[in-house]
Amino acid sequence: MSILPAEEPGEAPLRRRPAQRRSARRVERMLDACADLLDEVGYEALTTTRIAERAGVAIGSVYQFFPDKRAIAQAVTRRNVERFISRIGHRFLSEEYACWWDAVDAIIDEYVEMHRTVPGFRSLRFGDVVDLNLLDPASDNNAVIAGRLRGLLLQEYGMADSEELDLGILIGVEAGDAVLKLAFRRDPAGDPQVVAEAKNLIRGYLNRQFAVVSS
Repeated sequence: MSILPAEEPGEAPLRRRPAQRRSARRVERMLDACADLLDEVGYEALTTTRIAERAGVAIGSVYQFFPDKRAIAQAVTRRNVERFISRIGHRFLSEEYACWWDAVDAIIDEYVEMHRTVPGFRSLRFGDVVDLNLLDPASDNNAVIAGRLRGLLLQEYGMADSEELDLGILIGVEAGDAVLKLAFRRDPAGDPQVVAEAKNLIRGYLNRQFAVVSS
């Protein structure tokens, strides 16, 4: 099954979607090559020529599907987001959490694990290097991620949706993102003490916020 990110309204699309399995595999190789190079040389040194060479394709093949390196990096970021949400959803299905804060801890654990193991994830995360509105032209990337995570939590724990809950989860995502970035600045594998503090911070804030929403 292809893991190419689906096009959505407002996105900068591929020049054309691969119609055949062989073309889809070629595009996947380009995305994999881009992700590896992002970790090795960073976004500024990334070029379409390097991507083509690493993927083992002609440079013309790259331009068949992507107008420039930014578009390829965007596609890598969207793929990272879909993997992140998919992996969290799988954990919610396969693991039992006694309380919502255990689910929040699992979300943070998944973020840390992907940061450590998924090529390109630590370089772009959810697109902050490329474009703060990469996932949705009307909302910044963290707002989109907060919405996806809110949906998972609502479905799992039957919370009543509200504007207050939306804002609370968005602030939790923003705060967690900032502290987890600090964890990886201090230690390439993620400083365990800072990761633990990120969990405490988010848990404490959301606990107060959920208490207000439910009162």
